[in-house]
Amino acid sequence: MKKVKIIVRILLGLMVLIFGLNKFLQFMPMPQLPESAGEFMGALVKSGYLMQAVAIVEIVTGIMLLINRFQALALVILFPVLLNAFWFHLFLDPAWIAGAFIAIAMNQFLFFANKESYKSILKFKETHNEKAI
Repeated sequence: MKKVKIIVRILLGLMVLIFGLNKFLQFMPMPQLPESAGEFMGALVKSGYLMQAVAIVEIVTGIMLLINRFQALALVILFPVLLNAFWFHLFLDPAWIAGAFIAIAMNQFLFFANKESYKSILKFKETHNEKAI
């Protein structure tokens, strides 16, 4: 299980690092998108900041996963980006949904494999406020 966790962590880290770097360096061509997906992606690019912010998140979390530092934090930060990529492909570009699904699956696998790291923030703590009574 430990080897599988390492392999999945490295693959996910490489995947998001490469896609993040590609947003700046454009070394991989953008595939032809359906009309509605192209319009949506065009609007994100025209915003002037959103795709750059996504790229920075992908680069930073990819590096965090590759060097195995702050892995639990990287997975939490990365999850909304991957979820939005999945939704984008589900609703606007289903031809490429497999990659987004695999990335989400790897993220979820690593969440589960690191569940001990999340116990303290997910633990319900009952508080008593006597002044409110």
